[in-house]
Amino acid sequence: MSASVPQGHNWTRGVRKEEEEEDPLDQLISRSGCAAAHFAVQECMAKHQDWRQCQPEVQAFRDCMSKQQAKRREELQRRKEQASAHH
Repeated sequence: MSASVPQGHNWTRGVRKEEEEEDPLDQLISRSGCAAAHFAVQECMAKHQDWRQCQPEVQAFRDCMSKQQAKRREELQRRKEQASAHH
């Protein structure tokens, strides 16, 4: 082999630091509008180390996510109905 031919590849994927650190679940929670409730659950768990002592926080987070999912379903249904009305 010639010395000018590289052995293997030497390219690296250009990934921004934020992309490496941002967990998809965290992105989902942030977009849901429930990040504060999720943070409260995390804080409670860090403090008590027992999810049973964090039930009010867990319930508030669950309620928030349920509301957001219902809004999302309504929006998707509305878009589906609008799309079918145009055809």
